[in-house]
Amino acid sequence: MRKVLAILLAAAMVLGLAACGGSKTETPAPSSTPAPASTGSTPAPAATTPAPAAETYKVGMVCIGDDNAAYDRNFYMAADAAKEQLAAEGINVEWVYTYNHPEGDPVAVDCEELADEGCVAVFLNSYGQEPAMLTVAADYPDVVFAGLTNEGSYKDDLPNTINAFPSIYEGRYLAGVAAGCKLNEMIEDGTITADQAVLGYVGAYTFAEVVSGYTAFFLGARSVCPSATMKVKFIGSWGDPTMEAATAQDLIDNGCVLISQHSDSTTPATTAQSNGVYHVGYNISMSDVAPDASIISSRIDWTNFFVKVIKTAVNGEPQDQDYIGHGLKDGDVKLTDLNTKVAADGTADAIAAAQAKIESGELQVFDTSTFTVSGEELKNAFAIDTDGDFAPDAEEAVFDGAFHESYFQSAPYFAIQIDDIELLNVAF
Repeated sequence: MRKVLAILLAAAMVLGLAACGGSKTETPAPSSTPAPASTGSTPAPAATTPAPAAETYKVGMVCIGDDNAAYDRNFYMAADAAKEQLAAEGINVEWVYTYNHPEGDPVAVDCEELADEGCVAVFLNSYGQEPAMLTVAADYPDVVFAGLTNEGSYKDDLPNTINAFPSIYEGRYLAGVAAGCKLNEMIEDGTITADQAVLGYVGAYTFAEVVSGYTAFFLGARSVCPSATMKVKFIGSWGDPTMEAATAQDLIDNGCVLISQHSDSTTPATTAQSNGVYHVGYNISMSDVAPDASIISSRIDWTNFFVKVIKTAVNGEPQDQDYIGHGLKDGDVKLTDLNTKVAADGTADAIAAAQAKIESGELQVFDTSTFTVSGEELKNAFAIDTDGDFAPDAEEAVFDGAFHESYFQSAPYFAIQIDDIELLNVAF
């Protein structure tokens, strides 16, 4: 039925010459009638032709949440920035959003409706939306469908489906450096002892994306605070403010003195503040809601990717199937402003030094000499995607002394449980 309605709608749009998406506005041809001759000494004004109306392209985004989710707000900021950048290059964009659809049929309907509205590209902003997207994409070969933080599209046979996942583990590591600096300060001033330097982490699922992120965060903290350990508890959801708060509270009750998160709301930050402990966030700055607790956040900046995809779609050019290898040095991974009211002295310098080494390649986030697995240094590991499948050709991800994350595909595949990180539950 949706397909029949879509066909009827398309026919109505053609017959009515409705302007939407990438359709062009027709401008009347200039008149060929010559201008009357001047009868005086002053030349007659030259005939002018009105400038053609600027074309506006519609671009869609299917959102897992709404304006209340920190995760989604990060995408809206990037969409606004991309719109401004494209306008400066003469490409006008109108964003069209759908909300609160994490997976399944509602996502498929969103994709169909956005394509039928004339969107030249449709971005899906969360893991789990891609399977529904792939049931629709083949019916709209002229529309680009981008599964953000997903991994299936670059493997399929559809040229109009693509993946993207900037290397956020690099930003997680730097955020961990900030956390480690705070732990050191607390040890030095006697607030805690070295063995009380325990981090707490609110995790969404036991997917590689989450494991990779919390491991990178821990390794960043451990790089400056060698006694740091970490406890992780999963909520089984990308975002549930009540559950996130309860989980943060449980971690604090279990001795964690600094909370971080891979979850969509700000309640871990506000819970940390209400308990007098510290916090490192994700996606957006959380120092506005927790000014005495939240030190910094790591985030993906999707602006560059949005601009690249939209320009390529507008120009009818082939898309890169997987946006791989884009991180700190490209400006696709960033940190929010440091909350100097809370951060330890020297934090900015420590972050800058680590960032310079990551960007130059001197520092590998998953350097196998910096952690152990069951008491042993990691010697080899297959690159595993978040569905538990081997990456292309089952390539070994450990070489040159490091596990190379997001090397074979943009989506993370580090799913290894390292020592000194305790999982408080493994239900999800």
